[in-house]
Amino acid sequence: MNVTFSKGINKNVGFVLYDNDQFFQSKSFEPSLDTKRRVISANLEENPEIVHFTITPSADSTMSLNDFACVFWSYSKNDWITDGCTKTVSSSGSAGCSCKIQQKANFAILMAFDINYNYSEALHWISIIGCALSVLGLCATALYQIITRKSRGGSPTLLVVNICLSMTVFYLLFIFGINNPVQHVNVARVSGENIVPESDHHKYPDEGPCTAFTALLQYFLLATFTWNTLYGINVYMLFHGSVSGTPRWFPKVSMAVGWGLPAVIVGISLGSTYRVDEPLGYRQEEFCWLASVDHKQTFSIKKPMFWGFILPLLIMLISSTAILLHFSHNICKTNPNLNTSRKTPLKKKILSSLSLAVMLGLSWVIGYILLITHEKTLKLILSVVFCLLNTTQGVQIFILFALRPFLNSNPAVLNSVHAPEIGLHKKSFYLWKNKKQESKESYISTDH
Repeated sequence: MNVTFSKGINKNVGFVLYDNDQFFQSKSFEPSLDTKRRVISANLEENPEIVHFTITPSADSTMSLNDFACVFWSYSKNDWITDGCTKTVSSSGSAGCSCKIQQKANFAILMAFDINYNYSEALHWISIIGCALSVLGLCATALYQIITRKSRGGSPTLLVVNICLSMTVFYLLFIFGINNPVQHVNVARVSGENIVPESDHHKYPDEGPCTAFTALLQYFLLATFTWNTLYGINVYMLFHGSVSGTPRWFPKVSMAVGWGLPAVIVGISLGSTYRVDEPLGYRQEEFCWLASVDHKQTFSIKKPMFWGFILPLLIMLISSTAILLHFSHNICKTNPNLNTSRKTPLKKKILSSLSLAVMLGLSWVIGYILLITHEKTLKLILSVVFCLLNTTQGVQIFILFALRPFLNSNPAVLNSVHAPEIGLHKKSFYLWKNKKQESKESYISTDH
């Protein structure tokens, strides 16, 4: 800090530099960032007309100066005031102040900073192709399930169709809405008015569709896992209950829980964290997803990413995994032919439930670990793994719930596909069971 006076002073001047502002607790200025707020105190035997002081903000690549105010401490108001102070900005970026002061005063420059966010880039073509294939596979699966619902009898059409619907909407929202269209890059302009900022972190009011996309992404992703868990519960009732078929009350309860529970979680997340003047309490700035880190850029369990997504997801995955492990144990114990080539309806249901509960869960857990990972090498590895797993999700559901049942029920489709014909000669081979026996069995190979 440089301090000069408007006229020469021949008497003693005393200065005290406070390394922090613990003795000057302001009511109007609330700091939230880990920035140093030093205060300089001057004790003069003679009052100068005007005192000039300048501060050069510390170079920090993660933050940039948005605005500042020139102030001194008022003991009568017990707060910082700007009366009699004006501010200037030099070409070098230094913050300058000129204040008319009394004999004893405590000066400060209250600064508000912008965080330099690293906005996410446009989706890679691998992600776009993978999501597009998943959308096509899910749409085809939903149509097949609806068209063949009567012929399949007790098959859980309602659950599978709703899983496909929620996943499809999520994929489309992810493709078109994950990137934040409103980016605050180099938009700060230091104002000429000397007004005390509300905080050392400048906050932009909500604008654009990013918050809406975040809420929809949260809703449909939670809905996907909720319907997946309901599918596991349905499998449990089908193969563990005393009566055959799904109970009549289950479809209505499933509709209420499958679409209602995610709405409750999203409503609590929005109502408790979102403010129009502070949208980053609910979502992130870099991309349209739930807030997960505090102002120190460390993961926080107080943010909605943890209790509004990770915690409900963990409970659902544990429930689905427990149901599948329970059935795998019981079936392997009672049916030794489960691991043979003979296909059973029960095995098909277990495989279908396994692909939805385990495969789907693992891929999205890796995906959201990726969103909060900052180490470059690990981020690259997780990106590749997530893209590969995400690409196969919709395709795998299509194979298990549409293509495979269709081929099993229509074997003529496979018979109509012929391999290239190769001319073979017919030969007869005679095998004797016993050399002493005159009877013989002949096996004739054909060119089929």
